[in-house]
Amino acid sequence: MEKYYLFVHFRETHTPEGEQVYFAVSNGGFIWETVNEGRPILKSNIGEKGVRDFTVIRTKDNEFIILATDLSLANRVETLYGSWDHISWPDISRNGSKCLVKWTSKDLLHWSKPKSVQMVDNDYGCVWAPDVLYDEKINKYIVHWSSPHKNEDYLKKKILYSLTEDFENFTSPQVLYQHSEKEVIDSCTFKDNDKYYCVVKQEGKDGIRLLVSEQATSGYQIVDAFEKSSPEFTSGKYEAPTVFRLPDDRWCLMLDFYGTKNENEQGYVPFLCDDLSGGKFYRASEKFQFPYGFKHGTVLEINREEYERLKGI
Repeated sequence: MEKYYLFVHFRETHTPEGEQVYFAVSNGGFIWETVNEGRPILKSNIGEKGVRDFTVIRTKDNEFIILATDLSLANRVETLYGSWDHISWPDISRNGSKCLVKWTSKDLLHWSKPKSVQMVDNDYGCVWAPDVLYDEKINKYIVHWSSPHKNEDYLKKKILYSLTEDFENFTSPQVLYQHSEKEVIDSCTFKDNDKYYCVVKQEGKDGIRLLVSEQATSGYQIVDAFEKSSPEFTSGKYEAPTVFRLPDDRWCLMLDFYGTKNENEQGYVPFLCDDLSGGKFYRASEKFQFPYGFKHGTVLEINREEYERLKGI
């Protein structure tokens, strides 16, 4: 069985060109190819004029939507966020954008102009790393992200969510998942059978965690078998999970490896799972090929026509 995939991501942080929207495609999910000769597909000219941490979704109306963090280190680092040697992440968390940047398309080729979408009020800090899950039970989309709040002096990010039917109107943010002591960021949700899964990054030695729940927006509990299946998950060197299903029905978890200052060594590392109910993943990087180090993005399954269309760019 053939399956085709789109990977929406950014490249690196040291130039404004790197913090824009890039596409890669794959036939089978193992070998990835650049689109548009490795040049940006979309650029943001609003907000911070740079974007990171993408999610992409196909809606039930067969429209494609990209949401992104409105943040550009390259544009701001020298004037607002410190320096490359000492980036002030707490300052970004406190004073960064309260908005996401959105693009829409009917065919993956022709996209709307970028639009700023405010997700929180000024009591919150920066809106980080969106992801989207469609909940057929309520016929709404769950948009989730991480933000800190002034009541905790902007020091503790948690996973928040908002519901929408049209990606224009959003409910007030609610908590999807939080840890009693630690910050939680980079949530990725998906459904398998009747259970909902969420992969997050917990700051500190906890690292990447797999959660499971009977409900889409509450009740998430840690899957202990996941943490025990690989010491890399608690190494503190991975972030930005994205999960998709391979043609042979195995689950593929991609994690963005940032645990080195050498940009040539950064990029996504794949982990596979034969049976999600068991929660165990194993590294399989020798089977995958990437043209360069993708940064924080999301994989979306597409059809053959869409795959061929993107390859032609």
